[in-house]
Formats: sequence, C-alpha cells, structure tokens
Amino acid sequence: MLKLCLFAILALTGIAISNCKSIHSYQTFPPVNKTNECDNVCQTPGCIHEASRILGQMDESVDPCNDFYSFACGKFVKETIIPDEKAGVTPFSIVGDKLQEQLRSLLREKINPNDSPPFNLAKKLYKACMNKTQIEAIGLKPLRDITDRLGGWPVVKGYDWNTKSDWSWTWAVKEFRKYGFSMDYIFDLSIGTDFKNSTVRVLAIDQAALGLSREYLTKGFDDKIVKAYYEYMVDMAVIYGADRRHAERELKESLQFEMKLANISSSSEERRNYTALYNPYTLRDVQKMYPYIQWVAYINALMMSIQSVNENEVIVVSVPSYFKKLGQLLQDTPKRTIANYMMWRITSYSSFFLTSELRNRQLIYRTAVNGIQEQGARWKECTDLTKESLPMAVGALYVRKHFQQDSKAAAMDMVNRIRNEMELILNDAKWMDDETRQSALNKLKAMSTYVGYPDEMMNDSKIEEYHKNVEIDENNYLLSYLNLSVFGTDLGFKEFRKPYIKTDWTMHSDPAIVNAFYSSISNSIEFPAGVLQGNFFSSNRPTYLNYGGIGMIIGHEITHGFDDQGSQFDLNGNLVDWWKPETKVHYLEKAKCIIEQYGNYTEPLTGLKLNGINTQGENIADNGGIKETYLAYRKWQKENDREQRLPGLNYTAQQMFWLSAAQTWCNSYRPESIKSLIIPDVHSPGQFRVLGPLRNRQEFADDFNCPMGSPMNPAKKCEVW
Repeated sequence: MLKLCLFAILALTGIAISNCKSIHSYQTFPPVNKTNECDNVCQTPGCIHEASRILGQMDESVDPCNDFYSFACGKFVKETIIPDEKAGVTPFSIVGDKLQEQLRSLLREKINPNDSPPFNLAKKLYKACMNKTQIEAIGLKPLRDITDRLGGWPVVKGYDWNTKSDWSWTWAVKEFRKYGFSMDYIFDLSIGTDFKNSTVRVLAIDQAALGLSREYLTKGFDDKIVKAYYEYMVDMAVIYGADRRHAERELKESLQFEMKLANISSSSEERRNYTALYNPYTLRDVQKMYPYIQWVAYINALMMSIQSVNENEVIVVSVPSYFKKLGQLLQDTPKRTIANYMMWRITSYSSFFLTSELRNRQLIYRTAVNGIQEQGARWKECTDLTKESLPMAVGALYVRKHFQQDSKAAAMDMVNRIRNEMELILNDAKWMDDETRQSALNKLKAMSTYVGYPDEMMNDSKIEEYHKNVEIDENNYLLSYLNLSVFGTDLGFKEFRKPYIKTDWTMHSDPAIVNAFYSSISNSIEFPAGVLQGNFFSSNRPTYLNYGGIGMIIGHEITHGFDDQGSQFDLNGNLVDWWKPETKVHYLEKAKCIIEQYGNYTEPLTGLKLNGINTQGENIADNGGIKETYLAYRKWQKENDREQRLPGLNYTAQQMFWLSAAQTWCNSYRPESIKSLIIPDVHSPGQFRVLGPLRNRQEFADDFNCPMGSPMNPAKKCEVW
C-alpha cells in the first residue's frame, strides 16, 4: 500500500521516478550537469515527498523573471480550497493543523491522578471546552451571575439600572479584575520592562484596547465593518434580553464613545517610535496631570495586596495626549453609556465560552470581518484555547513526545552561519561610521538564541511550581478560563518587584507554536519547537530547502534587531540612541526606499495599497533576512558535497533555495480577510513578501538569468542591510 499510495501522489504531480531523464526543464535556467543523471537525483522517501509538495504548489507556465510568486505559488493560490471555518490557508496554518492533531491526541488522554498536576489541568480545560452538553445546559447563567454582581448591563436591565447611582467605571474595572476580565477597556495598566533599564520592571499605562481596530473605528458608521460591529452589539444585547429599540439607541451611543476613544488614540505608525512612548513620571506627577482618577488607590486596588505603590512610584505614560483628552471625554459621557460599553466588552468576550446561539451570532460578525463561513471543529478550537491558556503544560507534553532532538543542533548551526553573514554585512556597510558599526556588531554578538524549548520543561517539579495556584473546573468552562486570567494577572503583579531576568526559562516556555520571534528588550531570537518542521525544516531533505525555509526565518528574526524599531535598542535591550546622526540619515534614506517600494504595491483582490510605513519593520527584516541566508547557504555549499536534485525539479541548488523561500509565503485568503489584515497588520501579504525581497536581490536575478529591466530584476533596488 505504501508503494501504491506513493506512486499515486507522484503521478498526480508529474514526477517520474522510473526514468531519471524525464524531467521538466525551463530553458532560461542554467543547465545542470548531466553526468550520472540518476546518481544526481535524490530518490529517498523524504525527497520524493518534498518534490511532490513543491510541484503541487508551482505554476511552471509562468516566467519566473516576470512574477516569481505566481511561478512558485500559482497552483497553491488557484487550487487551494479554503475550509469554511478558515480565513485562509498558508504553510504556517498547514503546519499548525498538524500540530493541532498532535496536541489533540495528548489532551484527549484520560486524566491520570499519578500524572503531574499541570498535565491534568490541561486535560481538564480541554474536557470543559469539549463538554457542549454541559455548556448548553447551564446556558447564560455563568455570565448572568457575574454581571448581576457587577450591577448588570444597563441596556438589558432597562430602567432598573438607573438606581445604580453609585456606579463608576473605576469601580467596575476593580471588579473586572477580581473576576478575571480585562482591565484595559478605558486604558491599559500593565507591568512592563523599563525601556531605559531592561533589568527592571515598571508600571505602565497606555491607551485602551478597543473591541474593533482603531483604523476601522475612526472611519465612523459609514464603514461596512463598523456597521457589522454595531449590528453585532445590538443582536447580542437582544439575545441577553434587551429591547431591540432601546438597544439600537443605547449601543449606538456606546459605540460613539468607543469611536471617541479611538480618535484620541495614537496610530500604529506613530507607535513605531519607542522614544515617544517612553514618558516616565511619578504617580504624584500623574495625579496632578490627570486628576480624574485617584491613581494610588486605583492601582493598589487592582494589585489586590500582591504589591503596593505610593505616590513616589514611577509609572510610564505611553501616550500623554490620550490621558489628557480622556478626562474630558469621561466627564462629557453619561455613565450609563460608559457602563453599556464596558459591559458589552465583557459580554462579547464571555459569549465565546457559552451557548451555540451566542456563538452563531458571533460567526455572522466574523463572516463580515474575515469571510469565515462556519464554526471550526470543536476539538480544534478547544485544542488551541488549551494550548494558549496553558502553554507551558501543553508545550511540555508536546516536546516530550514529538520534538526531534537533532533539529536543535541543525538549527543552531544555521543560526551561527547566518549571524556570521550579518556580521560581514555590517562590516561592509560603507554608509556606517565606525562607532555606530561597532555598536551594531556588539549588539549582534550579544544577541541570544533560543531553539526548541528550555531544558527546564523536562522537569516536572518546575512546571508544577509554576502552576501551583491554577484551578480548573471541568464542569464550568467560562469560570475555568476566567480563573486562568486571574492567575496570569496575579503572576504579573507578583513579578513586579523582581528583576527582569532575560534568560529566565519561563520567558521561553511556549514551544508548541508555529512562529518565531525577536525581542528588543532581551535582544534575543527564538525558534520554538513547533516551527522546526513541515515546509520550514526537515533532516530528510536537501539543505537548500532548509535554508530557504527555516533559514530565511532565522535571517528575518536576526534582522529585526536592526529594523526601524529594533534599532532603537542597544545590545542590552535598553532604549538608547547608539546611532551617529550622519549614519542615521543614511539609514533613514535606505528605509525610505523600502517604505516607498512597498507603499506602491496594490493588493489585487481588494485594490488596497499597502501601508509602507506600518510594514517597514517586517519588510526590512524580510529583505535583510533573505540576503544573509542566501550568502550563508552559498558558503555552506562550498564546504560540502554537491547536493542532489529533487525528482522532477531540474533546477540548480541556488534556484531551489529561492523557490523554497518563496513557497514559505504561499497563501490563499478570502478577500475580506486580506482587507482585515492589510489595514492594521504590520506584515505585508505573502505575495509581496516574495516579490519585494527577491526583486531587490541581484543574486536572485543572476541565478534565474533575469534580464535587467524585467519585473523581477528592476534597475532600482532597495536595500537597508
């Protein structure tokens, strides 16, 4: 059956394994050596599988010098069927689907009293989520009990709520904290790291987290998504018992209040400047500037005796203009309107954990926003939520069973090689002065790397100590989740007076995730176990695919340390301007080229232009990352034997590198979803994460013999690093 199944796959993709010379060749590509043709083709199951996958995504009828994204991903875009429950499909989501299956098998295992308690907590939460019969049976009661103790949702209570003359939004936030709801609906209070001294934790306040993206809310009621959001609010209130006419009037006023919060908030473009976000004051100063809150009493109430502050405490105000305008807005807005808004936010949040009637109405809203047509399989949702809620416990289960240990050493070797290329690029940057260059080199050298998972995740006692105060009731889904929220907030406040230790293993204990990260504060790059598989990495395939896959991701994360935001922090993760003025001018000129290049791209399905300013950090990282990784692979080639081709793919190793890198960004999205991503997201759509960086690389044009002036080899190229 294995051979039959394997042949069926090969037949569908046009790979011939019985005749080595029956392979496709694109006439403009440099010819490969025909000597010992069969010996030069990898025939292992791993290579055959990779060839099948790659050919299944390509459209070889497209000229790669005209549109390399369509060449690499044409079939993927045309033939991928987006499941009704998904906004889109990408290589990341495909690997994520495999990860979901692996986690599901672990979470479905029977609860064993002899197992480590955190592992049973995860299984209990999964069971609580899966118990739809129990969730439907108790209905809205879990939330109604809480909201009644919070004074009720005015639009549902009607005139009875008018008796709540002692209600205030500050009182409501304090109560939200006790029950596990967010504290950031009016403004955000958090424990963060001091930008100027990254070993110290500090209090910070910031603008509110909104129920809908600021970029939509500032457009007003005429925007299609804002209208859908408003209708969603009204319908949910009616389900909870509100009169529709009253709901339409009152919730419109609440939405207008939220729009005003959005209008006094700073934009995502403005928030790219961390210096502007760093405004430390004592609470005594803040009390004078913003007297509409009793700050010391308010913060101590939220800390619930875990910690305490006085008027000498330093607090960072991220957006002073927001807090200056917030006082007048709160004064001008009736408290019933504010109460309706705040109770709407916790109701919307909680409804996800309750009945199918509520969730079906949520689905209608999600369809308007991102085109999703139906609820996903319950087990997928429960697996994701359990992993996100208890990442350390679920991650420990995952790596113990599924992580291939040899992946860590291979990935570290690639990190070192790619980092070496970044060092050479810094040394070769003639536009940098020597002092700035040395600061950059010092930062690169100090950059920490975390691959796979921390060793402590194999130690049950450490995981048990971390989770010792977590409680899960497998018969009450909502309350269990809220308990986890309280646990997380308590944990943050407990850490407040402790130094921020960048190497603390708990900071790197979410291995079951298909993503990678750079942290400016810790000056570190991280590649969790979940991303070291699938399209991105495998020990059973040629190295050129791994450099194009995980290697390109590694280069991307390294370069983040030197993009428009990462470059604001020094080697220790402190907000320090280490750039000489003349070198900074050169840097900004180079970044401007990237901003303008991507700002002139138009996404074809929506007709929307990309935001070159908002996406510049990711674009700089994409461009620098692919350059570093390509150079690293070319050096690897010189040190190692010639790699075999894949069956059916008559391309050089360098061409396969570019193809592998491009296919990392193959995607198929619904138009609604693309729009919802383009407007607020800092990432460019996948199509432009291929076209942009490759058009800027002369090495790509040389490897594919693209004529100067062709779409993939323009005369003007942008390069920061």
